[in-house]
Amino acid sequence: MKHVEHARPRFPADAFAGTSAYYVRYRIPYPERLLNDLIRRSAVTGKGRLLDLACGPGRVALDLASSFHEVRAIDLEPKMIEAGRHEAERRRIRNILWQTGRAEDFEPPPGSFSLITIGDAFHRLDQRLVAERALHCLEAGCCVAILGSHSIFSEREAWQRIAVDVVRRWTKRPSKDAAGSDPRGSAEGPDLHERVMREAGFIDVASHVFVEPQEWTIDSILGFLYSTSVSSKAVLGGSAQQFEAELTAAMLAHDPAGTYQENIQWGYTLARKPG
Repeated sequence: MKHVEHARPRFPADAFAGTSAYYVRYRIPYPERLLNDLIRRSAVTGKGRLLDLACGPGRVALDLASSFHEVRAIDLEPKMIEAGRHEAERRRIRNILWQTGRAEDFEPPPGSFSLITIGDAFHRLDQRLVAERALHCLEAGCCVAILGSHSIFSEREAWQRIAVDVVRRWTKRPSKDAAGSDPRGSAEGPDLHERVMREAGFIDVASHVFVEPQEWTIDSILGFLYSTSVSSKAVLGGSAQQFEAELTAAMLAHDPAGTYQENIQWGYTLARKPG
């Protein structure tokens, strides 16, 4: 394996404290056609094991569980794991093993998994270390997939720029930290992901993009913002009510109908372990 220098993660352990309920309710599910394409390209047989790293409340693990004999889902935030377990029970999904811990610390035996997924979280991890360990614990010929999407923080629509301006005023933090993995390419997007995977020894590395229309309301915008590390209620503290009032006023001033349109760009980078 080619040695690559490790980068230290930039996010504190409690970055998503208090966000799990908002994450479950307001984060938009990955498009079905993206997940189906991922399963097809990774040649999943339905009998293997999936490892979902930095899983949050299981957005990927829950939707892909039926394609695997067993799923292991790991996240640093205990409340995220608790929310994932609750959602699995609600959906009667019984083949997921939930575990609290750092993605970087998980070291299973070689060849343990037939697919590894990382959804909207690779930018928070020690990417090169995770890539090296993914190569180690995958079966030969199997894949790792890094999933992501544009978010409100991409500021691609006028209404998004208005919302992010309000966030900046109340949090005094750079909004880019809240963005997921940009499927079109950026410092945290597929260009970097592809390079990291190739340097770690993966082959057949490629990224795939999907566009889906989405309608937002003020409630869903607020819910999404509260699900992020940048504008969670823990960050806002006692200012949450005033933040909501200012955001609501700004959004209604932009469009009194209270609905806001976006074409979300989703994507994933797929990399295969040599066979």
